[in-house]
Amino acid sequence: MKTSDFYFDLPQEQIAQDPLKDRSSSRLLVLDKETGEYEHRVFRDIVDYLHPGDCLVLNNTKVIPARLFGEKEGTGAHIEILLLKRRENDIWETLVKPGRKAKPGTKISFGGGLLTGEVMDVVEEGNRLIRFSYEGIFEEILDQLGQMPLPPYITHQLKDKNRYQTVYAKYDGSAAAPTAGLHFTPELLKQVKEMGVEIAEVTLHVGLGTFRPVKVENVLEHHMHSEFYMIDEEAAEKINRTRENGGRVICVGTTSCRTIESAADENGRLKASSGWTDIFIYPGYRFQVLDCLITNFHLPESTLLMLVSALAGREHILAAYEEAVKQGYRFFSFGDAMLIV
Repeated sequence: MKTSDFYFDLPQEQIAQDPLKDRSSSRLLVLDKETGEYEHRVFRDIVDYLHPGDCLVLNNTKVIPARLFGEKEGTGAHIEILLLKRRENDIWETLVKPGRKAKPGTKISFGGGLLTGEVMDVVEEGNRLIRFSYEGIFEEILDQLGQMPLPPYITHQLKDKNRYQTVYAKYDGSAAAPTAGLHFTPELLKQVKEMGVEIAEVTLHVGLGTFRPVKVENVLEHHMHSEFYMIDEEAAEKINRTRENGGRVICVGTTSCRTIESAADENGRLKASSGWTDIFIYPGYRFQVLDCLITNFHLPESTLLMLVSALAGREHILAAYEEAVKQGYRFFSFGDAMLIV
């Protein structure tokens, strides 16, 4: 299986640069994974495809304002840091630009000294381990100094930080949003619950590996970054009960999908668990738990495009994407949505 098998042509102007005013007014392409047939709807019409007894799985991770701009102590050189994952207490694995200015021992000041960091070590892929020092609460300082780590293909400034956050975001830890969930409003979720659809919340802290291009031609040689996930007792029970009663498990986003598929046993049952997952889902994979998927449109040749191809078949997905391009759908994080049933 080649990476180039997952290429499609996308005009630059169809990459969404700004979120819509009304989250639920995005377009929705509904794809039948068995037949490849599709129809065009609006996202709030999602309720027409949900049934009582189904279970909607949400990823309740919260994006942290992980991009920091600082100055190297001594020289005043500008340094940009992206927090990737907390290793322990105040030590974070980070991506630093320019890396050559951040050798072990380098000290960096942020916000006029409100926050300082010292480079401890260089780890895989040139990432830096940085120990931060501050007075007060780290999250509050980060909220004051940090910026949202928007993907590299979004060049517009985000006016409202909350628009790169789902309305049900709870637990700090992501370097990127689980973007399929951005289409839901509190009103729409209330409507879904009132229909008799269960809502289960899981957590997967999204790393920047989600944007990492596949650089090898043989798909099987690609190495996935690991991401931390948590499933509590309540969520596991809801999902197991749905399957036992013949309902469908519908994941909102590839991150929710990867979480439940990582935690399932060989019979597709879940139990409360947490840990790190580097699961890579590509065509040929047999889904243990998931039945349907709500997702955004993904980058050409990406692991996310491979995941949706595993669910609906590469030919069906690429044909649907071709139709979406033709119909002027908006792509990627702030773009339109797809429901695979």
